[in-house]
Amino acid sequence: MYPKMTPLSLAAIFLLLTLSLLSITSSSITLPLTPLSTTHTHALKLAVSATLTRSRHLKKIHLHPPPPPLNTPLHPKSYGGYSIDLNVGTPPQPFPFLLDTASTLLWLPCSSHYLCSKCSNTLSKPFIPANSSSSKLLGCTNPKCTWLFGPNVESHCCKQNNNCSSQTCPAYTIQYGLGSTAGFLLSENLNFPEKIIRDFLLGCSLVSIHQPAGIAGFGRGPESLPSQMNLTRFSYCLLSHTFNDSPSKTSNLIMETTPSKGTKTNAVTYTPFSKNENAAFGAYYYVTLRRIFVGGKRVRVPRRLLETDIGGNGGFIVDSGSTFTFMERPIYDMVAREFRRQVNYTRAAEVEARSGLGPCFVVPFLGGGGTMSFPELRFEFRGGAKMRLPVANYFSLVGESDVACLTVVSDDVAGGPAVILGNYQQQNFYVEYDLENQRFGFRSQSCETSL
Repeated sequence: MYPKMTPLSLAAIFLLLTLSLLSITSSSITLPLTPLSTTHTHALKLAVSATLTRSRHLKKIHLHPPPPPLNTPLHPKSYGGYSIDLNVGTPPQPFPFLLDTASTLLWLPCSSHYLCSKCSNTLSKPFIPANSSSSKLLGCTNPKCTWLFGPNVESHCCKQNNNCSSQTCPAYTIQYGLGSTAGFLLSENLNFPEKIIRDFLLGCSLVSIHQPAGIAGFGRGPESLPSQMNLTRFSYCLLSHTFNDSPSKTSNLIMETTPSKGTKTNAVTYTPFSKNENAAFGAYYYVTLRRIFVGGKRVRVPRRLLETDIGGNGGFIVDSGSTFTFMERPIYDMVAREFRRQVNYTRAAEVEARSGLGPCFVVPFLGGGGTMSFPELRFEFRGGAKMRLPVANYFSLVGESDVACLTVVSDDVAGGPAVILGNYQQQNFYVEYDLENQRFGFRSQSCETSL
């Protein structure tokens, strides 16, 4: 039953409505406040304490401790590269991978019948998918299949078989400078002591040429290890080459997922990554080389060679997979000419013909404990970063002779990057690929740590 409305109550309601309208249209509203009691100080103090405790909780609730960096040892190898050991599958199976910043797929030998043509005796034991409970063939409709084969791969699969969902991703073939590999794509677990990366896209190679071990692609691309692991940056420090497979010494590859927010690593100088609009070279880490100096003398390299042109040719890339630095013939000739002009040692032309390196010089007194004296080789990059190479990074003794050769190579093939910074020139440098801030950093330091 509704309450009965009387004339008095109607008058009261009218009065309240009028006062409400007046308060809305006025410039201010006055409300009564409840005073804090000053006689109950204990309760007041408890309220203050509880408020402060809760505020600290609310301020820290989203501040999770950053995950620790993932470290894995780096080993110099006799074939001129550096390998890392990764654990694949469930239970984990350990395998060596060549660290390669100029390719994208991570693949490994993957069959008891793995066939490797023109491979050395360092062929690693193959991965056996049947022994891993987490190993799955990648389906054609899986979005990761498009990473290698493009957005139209699903329609291609469906043309071959009406049941698209039952089709596997096509076989891959990857061409490298010295060889190639082919196989099928798997979804697998990549295992680290601190975490497990599940459903990692992995290449399962059945046949290769000149590729005795697997390759860990750290280049640009969705299928690369840094992309799949959402790394914000990775860094390494390369031991001096001994060109043997001795396990006595190692350095570290460090992988990080914590945002750096523009912070700089101590004593590291940076240069920004540059873009190459040609998709054929999209996996590479380009930086802009401004100048090359030999012994304080600037080598007058044409700017068109130091920067990429409309077709994507030219420019400077960093590559952990190449041993020696490569320079296109016009650049190499100018650099070599400047060394020949400034070095007073006798040329060793017969060693140049035999080794493929040059220029080479007879360096006296080395057998008696003397030292090599050569002009400094320096690269200067956009933003002012200067890489001053120690002599051991660009001149090396050939065999056990008293002949030292420039460890820079060239050929007459044009197109693509004009300068490729090899790992020999990166020895004993801390090298950082800051993916979050799109920059390349380095500092000179000793990289040696003992096992």
